[in-house]
Amino acid sequence: MRIARVDTYGTEWVAFVRVLTDDGAEGWGQVAPYNADITAEVLHRQVAPHALGMDPLDPAAIATRVLDAEHKFPGSYVCRALGGVDTALWDLQGKLEGKGVSELLGRPARPIDAYASSMRRDIAPEDEARRLADLRERDGFTAFKIRVGKECGHDEDEWPGRTEAVVPAVRAAVGADARLMVDANSCYTPGQAIEVGRFLEQHGVVHFEEPCPYWEPEWTAEVTRALDLDVAGGEQDCMLPTWRRMIELRAVDIVQPDVCYVGGFTRALAVAAMAAEAGLPCVPHSANLSLVTVFALHLLAAVPNAGPYLEYSIEGLDYYPWQDGLFTPALEVVDGRVAAPAGPGWGVEVSPEWLARAAHRVTAA
Repeated sequence: MRIARVDTYGTEWVAFVRVLTDDGAEGWGQVAPYNADITAEVLHRQVAPHALGMDPLDPAAIATRVLDAEHKFPGSYVCRALGGVDTALWDLQGKLEGKGVSELLGRPARPIDAYASSMRRDIAPEDEARRLADLRERDGFTAFKIRVGKECGHDEDEWPGRTEAVVPAVRAAVGADARLMVDANSCYTPGQAIEVGRFLEQHGVVHFEEPCPYWEPEWTAEVTRALDLDVAGGEQDCMLPTWRRMIELRAVDIVQPDVCYVGGFTRALAVAAMAAEAGLPCVPHSANLSLVTVFALHLLAAVPNAGPYLEYSIEGLDYYPWQDGLFTPALEVVDGRVAAPAGPGWGVEVSPEWLARAAHRVTAA
């Protein structure tokens, strides 16, 4: 059995990948969202040609071949494209064996506690607090993550005083027993991050994500050493040597690989294994309701060092309209927990109606 064809179906926002073998087996995956049309182009030029003719049951060998062949182009887009093929290969194997992806690794999928992950800074603190309290009442969430600072903010807040207002407002709204987390999206220099972190500790925040520019792991390590709360990071990182360096530095307390960014499920498992050896938990980044959250559910089920929560985006179609009707069954929150779809592979069917509207491209042997 060999890979005979790789298809993409995509838009600017998201692209699905289908891998077909010479005996008719198939699997579905997804590249990273955002600029997915560019990633699909990279996939057909720099990933699919190397995968053709290879054994679909050896995704690690395919990743090695692709990255060796494209050694002059390391980094984000090649890894995002590779992730689309890799996740399709795991789906294919699951369907061949009649098992869910995590079950292939000896650990069946299970309902996982989720934290309600807000993506918004364009919201008044009182409105953020109100909607999170409503989610606790409606869906049973007991953990929440909000945004502080400003994305790549050079120590500036989204607007003056926002962080100092939103953290206590949300804490009061969700209650003292809720786990509260924040994401700074590479905002701060170490000194400012430590100052903000001590403010966060006063309000019982337990998770401070990406406090410093992610490309400065020594800065993040300085913050981690100075604070008692957990510092988390790594969602942007796609190079395994960078991950080894971060883990050796103890730059973070929690590792957060994104299956789509890091180059697929195979490479995310490698990151989780490195973290496990160092005694660090893994909480994958899954900041939207595309297939990345399905991938994260299986990763959390599969690895022994899974952190306590799944990241579950609370942003609906008003914020991410491109999420509409991607696949079935849709994920649901029940009593604060989310279960992976039942069935072999990823357990989902990509919407035929969505596929019919998407741009379709083929690389074949």
